[in-house]
Amino acid sequence: MFVISITYTKPAQDIDALLTAHHQFLNAQYAEGVFLMSGRKVPRGGGIIIADAADRAEIEAIVQTDPFYIGDVATYEITEFIPSMTAQALSVFRHTSERN
Repeated sequence: MFVISITYTKPAQDIDALLTAHHQFLNAQYAEGVFLMSGRKVPRGGGIIIADAADRAEIEAIVQTDPFYIGDVATYEITEFIPSMTAQALSVFRHTSERN
């Protein structure tokens, strides 16, 4: 499981110019089942994505297709974690010996 923290590095008008394309990118990753949750940081200085992928290399490759990345308007911090505890509704994502 991964937390992707996006931090804007350009003015809001540069971000807004890429927002529609970024939303299309997000929708494609949701359709693939990779992205589980996303949203803006408060105050608006970037965003957070929770993702489930096979490995870090897959997440890094996906990030490189984000219009924000391509447009060089944001930086990305990727943190991998193993969810050992979850709310019942998210139990499918808990780490078990059967699921690495």
